[in-house]
Amino acid sequence: MNLTRRRGAIALAITLGVLIVGGLIAFTLPWILLNERRFWLSILGIVLACLLIAGVVLNTIFLVREVRRNERQDSFMNAVTHELKTPIASIRLYLETLQRRELPEAQRQEFYRIMLADSGRLLTTVEQVLKAGELTHRARRDSERTMLELAPLVAECIAITLERNHLPAEAIQLAPVPGAVRLHVRAIAEDLRTAVLNILDNAVKYSPNGVHVTCAMAIVDYTQVALTVTDTGVGLAPSDLKRIFKRFYRVPGRIAVRVKGTGIGLFLVRTIAKQHGGSVAAVSPGPNQGTTITLMLPLAASDGSD
Repeated sequence: MNLTRRRGAIALAITLGVLIVGGLIAFTLPWILLNERRFWLSILGIVLACLLIAGVVLNTIFLVREVRRNERQDSFMNAVTHELKTPIASIRLYLETLQRRELPEAQRQEFYRIMLADSGRLLTTVEQVLKAGELTHRARRDSERTMLELAPLVAECIAITLERNHLPAEAIQLAPVPGAVRLHVRAIAEDLRTAVLNILDNAVKYSPNGVHVTCAMAIVDYTQVALTVTDTGVGLAPSDLKRIFKRFYRVPGRIAVRVKGTGIGLFLVRTIAKQHGGSVAAVSPGPNQGTTITLMLPLAASDGSD
């Protein structure tokens, strides 16, 4: 219902904008024709008409953007509410069952495992929301950056992702660095770990027919290190390749409805990359053909102490 109302508001804004622009042209054109022999009045009429039309067009654009931004924020709130409510309801149900019934030890252990998984999901959602607010509003913390070797950090994130999603080790493969070079970056370890985990989590979530993810690292132009994460999942349309890094944005469609998420994971990746002097980009051959996300960071020279 809200979606229909917003689309109606967008259509109304565009329609009003078109009508107002048409009205301005209809009233201004006779003015110009009547005063065509008075050069300065004609010029004044043209300038005023252009300014009014530009103002109406800009106002319509800003109004449509605001409606769409509010739509994304509402979608984010709904997603967060679901992500918080579902594990809490699950944990409560299992706790009530454990309280009321005497269960075999094996079933009790299974309940404990499920509750731990739900609590982990709950904690992940809370951390994502808190991290989004923290990264958006805090100043740069250059003093907290340290020299990090990228390969061990990525391997750690892969292990965490495999454990969280109960995946076999072969589901996410880390290719060896060409030439066995040790790649270092200057970064805040916690933030960089968050970025890599979000990229991996996105690759896993959008691979409904089986997780086959490949991670690779390489030096680019002698000054940057590129981490590429390639999956064989649902892929992306060309129009979504940049939008997925916007805050609250989720790719529309049936897959997005089934996949759980808040729409801020890849926004965090982009924010962290920028704060570290890098960038992030997505490439996809098209829907159902997989996606490759590349995180670029400035390469740091190792001090040789490790």
